[in-house]
Amino acid sequence: MPVFEDQLGRMIILPSIPKRIISVVPSQTELLFYLGLNEEVVGITKFCIHPKDKFKLSTKVGGTKQLDIAGIIALQPDLIIANKEENERGQLEELMKLFPVWISDIYNLDGAADMINRVGALVGKPIEALELSNAIKQLFASLFIKPSGLKAAYFIWRKPYMVAAKNTFIDDMLQKCGLINAFDLPRYPEIDAAMLIEARPDIILLSSEPYPFKQKHIEELRAIMPSAIIKLVDGEIFSWYGSRLLMVHGYFKSLIKELMH
Repeated sequence: MPVFEDQLGRMIILPSIPKRIISVVPSQTELLFYLGLNEEVVGITKFCIHPKDKFKLSTKVGGTKQLDIAGIIALQPDLIIANKEENERGQLEELMKLFPVWISDIYNLDGAADMINRVGALVGKPIEALELSNAIKQLFASLFIKPSGLKAAYFIWRKPYMVAAKNTFIDDMLQKCGLINAFDLPRYPEIDAAMLIEARPDIILLSSEPYPFKQKHIEELRAIMPSAIIKLVDGEIFSWYGSRLLMVHGYFKSLIKELMH
């Protein structure tokens, strides 16, 4: 029987190509549909909003942090695709007792490409996955954004303020934009106004997700950091690590052009 290793080094056994897949990570759900799976995807979360037509038609199994375990059991999947960061460990361990659960763990572009290729092998689409990961790598290789030396603070939450700091996929994307993360802290720290002032970011990026920052929040932060460039950005572009990475090239190019003028 084929044995597959996930990105945590866990082994799962799949006797055949899975025909009933549940994905509990939005970017990986979008990837499955991109690879050509349709009827095989029997369950997704309420946050798996892309592609929009698939979202409307698919059975929902709760949110990424609050999965509907009973609903998942009722669907009897032969594979669940999850993520260490986005899903709750206890719930995944509960599901592991019943079904094969493959877990990704992604901190950078290389990890995203590796996930795409491994998922492709899992679901019987290895060639399509390799073509996609190669295309993404080529797009990033052609970005050619020079290091600007500018420090950026990337906000993901409000009340309390939280930022994406080191050892995150978002941090790797900031580096791809030629920016330096203003916060040399692990993962997703809570910060306050004093910490922001001390970090002295040149640029403040307010993400559209998970907290939906709006124009009014720009004014709120401008009161704290009047000299910083403050901009709303597409959180999906910065944090989704599946097929959406094909859109990054054009978005980053235009974003950096705006920030530098």
